[in-house]
Amino acid sequence: MTSRPVSAAEIESLAIGAWILGTGGGGSPYYALLNMRKLYREGMVVSLLDPQALADDDLVAVVSNMGAPLVGQERLTDPKTIARAVTMMEAHLGRKFRAVMSVEIGGGNAIQPFMAAALLGLPVVDADAMGRAFPEAQMTSFAIHDLQPWPLTLADVRDNGVVVAQAASWKWMERLSRTACVAVGSIAGTCKAPRTGREVKDCAILYTTTKAIRLGEVVQAARRAHRDPIDAVVDAEGGRHIFGGKVVDVARRTTEGFLRGRATLEGLDGDRGARFELAFQNEFAVGWRDGAPVVMTPDLICVMDALSGEAVGTEVIRYGQRVKVIALPAPPVLLTPKGLEHVGPRAFGYDLEFRSVFGPAAAPGPAPGPSAAPARGTSP
Repeated sequence: MTSRPVSAAEIESLAIGAWILGTGGGGSPYYALLNMRKLYREGMVVSLLDPQALADDDLVAVVSNMGAPLVGQERLTDPKTIARAVTMMEAHLGRKFRAVMSVEIGGGNAIQPFMAAALLGLPVVDADAMGRAFPEAQMTSFAIHDLQPWPLTLADVRDNGVVVAQAASWKWMERLSRTACVAVGSIAGTCKAPRTGREVKDCAILYTTTKAIRLGEVVQAARRAHRDPIDAVVDAEGGRHIFGGKVVDVARRTTEGFLRGRATLEGLDGDRGARFELAFQNEFAVGWRDGAPVVMTPDLICVMDALSGEAVGTEVIRYGQRVKVIALPAPPVLLTPKGLEHVGPRAFGYDLEFRSVFGPAAAPGPAPGPSAAPARGTSP
């Protein structure tokens, strides 16, 4: 397959699957999905491009919404904003893009490239740079591979536009772009550093859009068969059940362009009598059972509504909700020593040695470099 049209039904499946892969973040896909329904009703159809079909010197726009998910519930998504971030980058580079892709396949950011592609007449590359969602610029496979972090363009709904022409490091790119994002209200459309076709093929996480669509279809098939969709997801992805319970406390705040906080669960059924705490920074990062860490990033920590099987975002998890916590395997690049520097628990400030619920602590990979972040404690 070089490219193929993505049906309206597949966009629906993508929204379901991406919300699960978002591990609580990436922004709710609901408003982006409404936009795509409208665009498809107007006759627009987006094509999905096999990354292997890219020429080595093709240029790919890497897009996402940036900011705090809670703000995204109040300031609605507009396809023109993300499209403008792309055209701003083309103007800055003096060169046109061959295609567009998402920086993260999690949540609403999986649909952002489809909105841009629909307006710009470009295909979407079947790939991303996380295989899930993460909150910061340096938490990507492109950063793990030491690719250039700049330039970046940022656009908001007020017609503000910012170009970060250069940054000393991935951390500096995160700091500079986050400052601009906070200034415009903690939500903005961004076009990240452009990637060549060769860089996408060598350094991106491939075929994740297809994976998200397939995962959504698994959930839809389970519902039609009156089967538990959470069990279906675990079976399809080789996941693990971690905890089931009722949310008894949620503390969250929007600060520095992130949604930070924790949620506390009291166990039900087989987990009755136990307590489970989840810490999050946009996405769920660490889970403790009775004070002991049992699941942590980069393993995908997915919270799902026990009744509907819908994924639950950090901005909408609420008191009294009955949920199940599951873990899904992370892409291998995130499990390398260098990958763990960028996305392991210490990158989020938790002084924890990564232990995957799926096996060894780290897969073979590049030698580690400098520490990604100072530790700030071992419990929420």
